[in-house]
Amino acid sequence: MSDYEIPKIWEWNKDEKNQFGNQPVAGSRFEQTLPVGEHPLQVYSLGTPNGQKVAIMLEELSEAGVMEARYDLYKIDITKGDQFGSDFVSINPNSKIPAMMDHSTDEPIRVFESANILLYLAEKFDQFIPTSLAEKTEMMNWLFWQIGAAPYVGGGFGHFYSYAPFAQEYPINRFTMETKRQLDLLDRHLADKDYINGDEYTIADMAIWPWYGRLVQGSLYGDAAEFLKANEYTNLKKWADRISERPAVKRALELEYKAIK
Repeated sequence: MSDYEIPKIWEWNKDEKNQFGNQPVAGSRFEQTLPVGEHPLQVYSLGTPNGQKVAIMLEELSEAGVMEARYDLYKIDITKGDQFGSDFVSINPNSKIPAMMDHSTDEPIRVFESANILLYLAEKFDQFIPTSLAEKTEMMNWLFWQIGAAPYVGGGFGHFYSYAPFAQEYPINRFTMETKRQLDLLDRHLADKDYINGDEYTIADMAIWPWYGRLVQGSLYGDAAEFLKANEYTNLKKWADRISERPAVKRALELEYKAIK
């Protein structure tokens, strides 16, 4: 039992610090000038699961010979508050990585939210996205599923299992239950498929793998894979291993993020 009592009105304790500098207000906190490299696409990101999605897509485009998708990749260190600088906030007012500027157009286009960046690049270069309405819709089903589901894994299970200042049974049980349900969902879906959309590798795989593939492979949250009995999800594990063997995926995980200052 906790001795915490919910107050009538929540008030922000400004003296209480947290690892990621979270505050209950949006907007920039300081002036910032982000570097702009020589390539058409400027990506400001970090090697987290959401950042890895975009890195994988860009490396897959390179693997496919799409020269127009060359990019510069810069590190936004969320533990140092880079995401709250004025230039980054002008690209993504939500202060979350990844964010991208496309300078190949007459007027530069800002793109934020990881799934939207994947979709933007897929449509711009006509790669890793089905052409038929039915197949594209099925892919979008899973792309949007990932966006809605992953916060339970990252902000829910991952936070309380790995980052919270002390262990709490109720939230760990709650988010473990949901995480395992999602793993079981994917395992059932992949029982007769090589990829999320069947035989075709798409941006849905790129979106889902950094979260769920890396989780069952033991690459997220310390020993979480053992805790979740991830080896029981054999179809999901085979899919995860299949994706991890792709040359572009291997390169994406090893990319060097340039300093912004």
